[in-house]
Amino acid sequence: MNRRNFLKNGSVATLAIPVMSACGSAKTITGNTKTVGENLEVKAFDLDEATIESLQNKMQNGTETAVSITNKYLERIQEIDKNGPSLNSVIEVNPDALRIAAAMDAERKAGKVRGPMHGIPVLIKDNINTGDSMMTTAGSVALLGNKAGKDAFIVKQLRNAGAVLLGKTNLSEFANFRSERSTSAWSSRGGQTRCPYILNRNPSGSSAGTGAAVAASLCAIGIGTETNGSIVSPSSINGLVGIKPTVGLLSRSGIIPISATQDTAGPMARTVKDAAIFLGALTGIDPADEITQNSKGKVLTDYTQNLDRNGLKGKRLGFETSSLRGNPDVVALIKNTLEILKQQGAIIVDIELLKLTRDLRDASYSILQYEFKDGLNKYLATANAQVKSLAEVIAFNKTHEAEAMPYFKQEILESSQAKDGLESADYKQALAKTKSAAGIIDSVLKEHQLDAICGPTSGPAGCIDLVNGDYGTGFSFSSSAAMAGYPHITVPMGLVHNLPVGFSFFSTAYKEAEIIKLAYAFEQATLARTAPKFINGLV
Repeated sequence: MNRRNFLKNGSVATLAIPVMSACGSAKTITGNTKTVGENLEVKAFDLDEATIESLQNKMQNGTETAVSITNKYLERIQEIDKNGPSLNSVIEVNPDALRIAAAMDAERKAGKVRGPMHGIPVLIKDNINTGDSMMTTAGSVALLGNKAGKDAFIVKQLRNAGAVLLGKTNLSEFANFRSERSTSAWSSRGGQTRCPYILNRNPSGSSAGTGAAVAASLCAIGIGTETNGSIVSPSSINGLVGIKPTVGLLSRSGIIPISATQDTAGPMARTVKDAAIFLGALTGIDPADEITQNSKGKVLTDYTQNLDRNGLKGKRLGFETSSLRGNPDVVALIKNTLEILKQQGAIIVDIELLKLTRDLRDASYSILQYEFKDGLNKYLATANAQVKSLAEVIAFNKTHEAEAMPYFKQEILESSQAKDGLESADYKQALAKTKSAAGIIDSVLKEHQLDAICGPTSGPAGCIDLVNGDYGTGFSFSSSAAMAGYPHITVPMGLVHNLPVGFSFFSTAYKEAEIIKLAYAFEQATLARTAPKFINGLV
C-alpha cells in the first residue's frame, strides 16, 4: 500500500516537495566511491531484460536449462543486490531453487512442459506463505521464524505451472501499514531497498523489493500485493508493467492481510505479455477465499490471446485531467502520451473522476484499520510466528524498539488495535460508503461511453529519507480503482531525469483482458521501457 500518499493526499494531485538533505551524496548509501551522478560499473548480464518467451526458447533449443538460468539469476542477486550497487531487494533466497529447476529440466527432457511458466525463475513478496524452509514475515522482526505449514494458494498455482521459486523480496513493513511517517521500501527485517535507476531514490512500496528486483533483471518476473497502490506505484517508479487484478480474481489465502475488501496479489514484469502470461498462471477458484467464487465464468487462463498492436484503435478513454497540474516535465510527458494515444486511434475524453471519489478516502482508511486487525489476528492465530495477535506485535516492537522501530514507530498498528470488531456500526457505515466507489466509476464509464479510464500512475521516485519519511512526489492514481476493487494496469510511459513514470488504464470488474489489450498497444507504440543504469545519485 502507498500508505503515506493515501493518508495525506488521497486522490488529489499534489506538487512535489523536495527534501534536499535526503538526496545528498549517494556514497553514504551505497558505499561506492563513484562520483554522484555517474553510472556504477555493473557487469554485463546475458539475461538482462529477458522475457518468458526468450527464456523458453533458450530451454527449448538447449542453449540454457532451468538450472543454468536459475544459477545465473542467483549469481546476479549476489553480484548486484548484495554487492555492487546493493539494491537490497531480495530478503531471502530459496535454498530449494536449484532442486526445483532440476526437476523441471527432468520433466522437459521426458517430454513434459507444463506451460509458458515451466522452468521460469520467480521472486515473490515476503508477505506470501511458502510451505518450505523460507520465512514469511511481512518484513517484521516480530515475525521472524514464521515458516508456513503450506503454500499460499497462488504459490501452489505457481508451482503447478512449473515456475522456479527463486526467493522472497523485501517490502515496506506490514505492506506500509505500520506508521504515518514511515519510509517506503524499509522493513525492520530487510532494511532499505533502493531504486536501481538512481540509487538514493526510493523504489516505492509496498512491493518495493519485487519492483527493484524485476527492474534490475534479478528474476524473470515477480509477484507483488496491493491494497492501495502497492503494485502499480512501485511498477511505475521502477519502469515496469504491473497488474492489480479485480479483487477476487486471485486468491488471498496464505497472504498476510491488510484488507479483505481491497487486498490482491498481482504480477510485476518488464513487458505486458509477460505480465499477462503470469496473471493467467495464478488464477483459480480457492475454497479458502470465498471471494474467488465471484470469478467463475469471468476468468481466463491465457490473457495473451487478445494482445493486439492495434488495440487502441477506436477505444474511448477517459483521461484524468487533474494529472496535468504539477511537475512540468511530467506534464510534458503526459501530453506527449496523449498524442501517441490519439495517433493510435484512441478517442480521448476529458474527465475528473478523482474529485468524485476524494471524499471516500477517510471511510476507506477506516475500513483498512478494522480489517487489518481482524485479518492479522486470524492469520497469526494459526501461524508459526512468535507473536499470535496484533496486540502481541505491538508489544514486541515496544520491547525491541531499537531493532524494530529505529526510524519510525507504529501509530497505524496501535490505531488499528483500538478498533472494535467487524460488527461495529462504524465499520459497516464506512464499508457502505466506500462501496460507492465502484458505482461512481461505472457511472463515469457509462456516461461517457468509455472503454477505460487512463492517466499517469504516479510521479517520479522520491528520495530515501529515513529521518522524515516519505513525501509527496506528485500525482497518485491508485485510490479509485483500489477502493472499488477494480483492475488496474500500469505500463512504462517514459523517463523524467532518468526516473521512470508509468501510465495507467483501469476499468470495471473482471475487465483485465480489455485493459491488458490497451496497455499492450500503448507499450508497442512507445517501447518506453528503459533498463536501469544504476546511477549513483542525482544532484
